[in-house]
Amino acid sequence: MITDIKKMQRVGAHLMKIAVVTDSTAYLSQEQIAENDIYVIPIPVIIDNHVYKEGVDISTEEFYQKLRTSQTFPSTSQPPIGEMIKFYEELGKKGYDAVISIHLAASISGFVQSLKSMAGEIKETKVYPFDSKITVMLMGNMVIAAARMAKKGADVETILEHLRKLRDTTNECFIVDDLQNLVRGGRLSNASAFIGSVLKIKPLLTFDRKTNKIIAFDKVRSMKKAIKRAESVFDKEQQKVSYPLRLIVIHANDKNAALLWQKELAKKYPDYQVDLSYIGPVVGVHLGEKALALAWMKDIDK
Repeated sequence: MITDIKKMQRVGAHLMKIAVVTDSTAYLSQEQIAENDIYVIPIPVIIDNHVYKEGVDISTEEFYQKLRTSQTFPSTSQPPIGEMIKFYEELGKKGYDAVISIHLAASISGFVQSLKSMAGEIKETKVYPFDSKITVMLMGNMVIAAARMAKKGADVETILEHLRKLRDTTNECFIVDDLQNLVRGGRLSNASAFIGSVLKIKPLLTFDRKTNKIIAFDKVRSMKKAIKRAESVFDKEQQKVSYPLRLIVIHANDKNAALLWQKELAKKYPDYQVDLSYIGPVVGVHLGEKALALAWMKDIDK
């Protein structure tokens, strides 16, 4: 088996060199990107007809300021295909024999599907697009895990198989302040059942396991009750798994609320790592300001 893996890893006379790429919605820190040699493609966000590259020419703080005052409903788009082909060709010229490119869910963005369509046009390297079926730091942890494996010399199929298994451990509850952004952006599949009382409730959302679309699965009357409901969902799930989990509290420009929740969760679940992350411009367009999320997955450090 070891001999077979070594054969798979060799291209010509050298060990296969694999690049790991993701998009800006992984919301990785600069330290995580540098430490793991990760390449990040910025996703465009459009506010009042001005196109910004997430994480490059608009910060998360600037985005939420603009969101409050924008004249039109913000939107997102895909990076230009020509730029993408050039980007991957450059990776090939840098000596990468293969690229594992991990991106936000195909159910909320057409980017990974576009990448699959154009992969055959890239001549300098072999591109393997991977649909994370999620976004935010859940995807970010998948990216880190893949990059670590690539550094240690794992072959492409071993990394992809690990990613598939890791993807199956992810779950989340998003609590939005209101549904207006998701409804207007067309990203909520069962919106009609919830629109009537949008302003009076705190909807809880998740990615449906069967369709992988965002659905609202419950609605409560306050943020406090919504947080308790999210924790109850996690409580039930953590009892079913046999592997160590890590929790992530994610916020859309409400760091104080997120820090408070993180502190409470650390007390309640002392055996789990509880991370803090954020929702940046591209995901923030759809979830809106003040959204909170509780996410969890297999702990990549254990």
